Amino acid sequence: MLTLNPETLSDREIYKLLIGSIIPRPVAVVATQSTKQILNIAPFSYFSIVSTSPTLVSVSVQRKSGVMKDTARNLLETKEAVVHILDDSNLDLANETAAPLDPETSELTRADFKTVASTTITTPGLKPAKVRFETTLYQHIPVNTDTEITADLFLLEIKAFQIDESIYHEGKIDPRQLGAISRLAGNDYANIGEITTIARPLE
Repeated sequence: MLTLNPETLSDREIYKLLIGSIIPRPVAVVATQSTKQILNIAPFSYFSIVSTSPTLVSVSVQRKSGVMKDTARNLLETKEAVVHILDDSNLDLANETAAPLDPETSELTRADFKTVASTTITTPGLKPAKVRFETTLYQHIPVNTDTEITADLFLLEIKAFQIDESIYHEGKIDPRQLGAISRLAGNDYANIGEITTIARPLE
């Protein structure tokens, strides 16, 4: 086994180790609005479940040279977002939203998502995503080194689940019908693939 010390590695080397080993990663396609009502859409694979009570998910938004991204700034200003699960119906559209655009330009100019009104917040959701969470900001945690803030970690509280009826059966989501797409490294993504079932020990 190789032993690598993060203190001797560059940020880029650490990044490659993390995204190459922590796989697959679910992807949140996050929609936020600026105070000028400009809809921002961006995909994030630093995304996970935090808690069922309160109902929280996390999204970590990395800064570039200490500069906050549009998603982070919008979240702090409006305190709401719609989080969509990346699936096989919207992979190409979501990939288009990763293009660098200025804050005054919506990713809708590149990706032909259709918007749909949310039920609990003002930020609209996106079609054709099969799962979306209407969320409000629960907590913002700046992540910093000794010299600068490098990321903005957001805990988001789910106010409403919006689930496509075709994937929802008897209180459960069908993973194959959802067709979630996960992030690997580089330009690579993965489908659900083979599913292994194993019972947990009772004692």
